[in-house]
Amino acid sequence: MLQNFFKSKNISKKLKLTLKNTIIDKMLTYASETWTLTKRDRKQLNIFERKVYRRILGPVYDNEKENWRILTNKEIYAGVKNSAIIETIRLNRLRWFGHVQRMEENRIPKEVLYMNLGTTTLRGRPRNRWQDEVREDGKIVGGEEWQEKYITGRNARSS
Repeated sequence: MLQNFFKSKNISKKLKLTLKNTIIDKMLTYASETWTLTKRDRKQLNIFERKVYRRILGPVYDNEKENWRILTNKEIYAGVKNSAIIETIRLNRLRWFGHVQRMEENRIPKEVLYMNLGTTTLRGRPRNRWQDEVREDGKIVGGEEWQEKYITGRNARSS
């Protein structure tokens, strides 16, 4: 149903973009605070987002070549003032981390965040943990000193 809506020429692009931001983005990022994304996951989310934008914005007429063409990725991101879906997920994760950091020490989410299960590691490359994702997000958003202050764990906070 949304595909036909986004293809419709009777509805303005502004309204289509607003609905994309309120419907698709909210459904796509539901509970994204807890996700650990692989490189492939990020790529697939970006592809999906660009596909939706291309459907909304439609083809453009190229006067030099005198034909219709689809928008390039750079043209899409330059024309759309909204942040990428990956940035939204990153901010959701950091917002949840800040929420857990402000909790009292005896709260279950805070205890789970710093829990050490004491299990043996599997062979091969270690899996990306949620704290690793938050550490990377913090570097991107807040710089190197951010991680030293907040991610190092319970022992570093108490001293």
